[in-house]
Amino acid sequence: MTKKTYFFLILILGSLTALGPFSIDMYLPGFPAIAKDLHTTAAKVSLSLSGFFIGISFGQLLYGPLLDRFGRKKPLFIGLCIYIIASIGCALTDSIEGLIVLRIIQAIGSCAATVASVAMVRDLFPVNENAKVFSLLLLVVGVSPMIAPTVGGYVTSAFGWHAVFWILAVMGVAILAATILWLPDSYKPDKSMSLKPGPIIQNFIAVVREPQFITYSLTGAVAFAGLFAYVSGSPLVFMEVFHTNEQTYGWIFAFLSVGFIGSSQLNTLFLRKFSSEQVVNLALICQVIISFTFLAAASNGLLTLPTTIVFLFFFLCCVGYTYPNAAALSLAPFSKNAGSASALMGAFQMGAGTLISIAISLFEVPSIVPMVGSMAISASIALMILLVGRRFITQKVAVQEGADAGVMH
Repeated sequence: MTKKTYFFLILILGSLTALGPFSIDMYLPGFPAIAKDLHTTAAKVSLSLSGFFIGISFGQLLYGPLLDRFGRKKPLFIGLCIYIIASIGCALTDSIEGLIVLRIIQAIGSCAATVASVAMVRDLFPVNENAKVFSLLLLVVGVSPMIAPTVGGYVTSAFGWHAVFWILAVMGVAILAATILWLPDSYKPDKSMSLKPGPIIQNFIAVVREPQFITYSLTGAVAFAGLFAYVSGSPLVFMEVFHTNEQTYGWIFAFLSVGFIGSSQLNTLFLRKFSSEQVVNLALICQVIISFTFLAAASNGLLTLPTTIVFLFFFLCCVGYTYPNAAALSLAPFSKNAGSASALMGAFQMGAGTLISIAISLFEVPSIVPMVGSMAISASIALMILLVGRRFITQKVAVQEGADAGVMH
């Protein structure tokens, strides 16, 4: 593979991966404007974000078998078309209920891009390069939280929140064109892959029974839920607790994204000396310490806007180390079932994000504690899953080594 081909593959796969995050981040500064225009509250508007997470969680389970059965490109094209139509619907809706429903449909479309891009990393690159490729994808993905809220703030101020969804529709069209023209077929359709519920469920069960997958996919999902807590809670915290305007919020969001992006790129340097297992372990320990210190400060009213930004910055740095390594370790045992494994990993991630965002939306009184408390809980549960799961991985390795020794004798 030439450097030019490598670059374009990363760029296209990164664009596919970034579609969902861009759809999440770009309309965040418009929460107050949407609430006013649709005669509702900012807390209820946040349910449209929860709806997006629900759509992604369901959609990834749907697309996993489809990507294995029909190849990567056909389901991807269909998903992008759904995304484009739903984005136009969001721009035209005049009710909060309509926006919530359309956001669910939009998410179902966008998650085809997410699942396909992750599966294609496993298709196109050697297993030992997967963590590095995921880190590079995060660099492309990381541009979205740097640009999206800032652009969304200015677009909302100048043209209204409806314009945000028109822009997302245009982005969908551009990405669809790029995948048609330049993305290679990385996986031949597997006609033996049944689309009947029974075999699909059995296939998912086979994936879940792999100790390495279930340990690292759940660890990564729950740890990553802390990021969703931040995304869901930040409009309320920054614009209603600290009273920043849309543009300032966008710039703060962009700055905090530097922590997430920077750590994901430094991860490639760490992998030269340390294993992915070691990096995940250390990052999660730091994530727990930072989040509980953050919670203690929040509970005692000790936080200012600058100290809140500092705590969030370092928390997101930890997430930037956890995600690419957990994702690579989750998918490493698979080749044939990479689509299904990718779908399950994404469903776990978005499922955890959905629960945490819904929990935060229930607190209508402006406060930073629900967001920070959710971050601390997610980090601690992720660390416990990792510690328990590693025992099962060790047991399986010991059994396999014993069986191999028996065969040799």
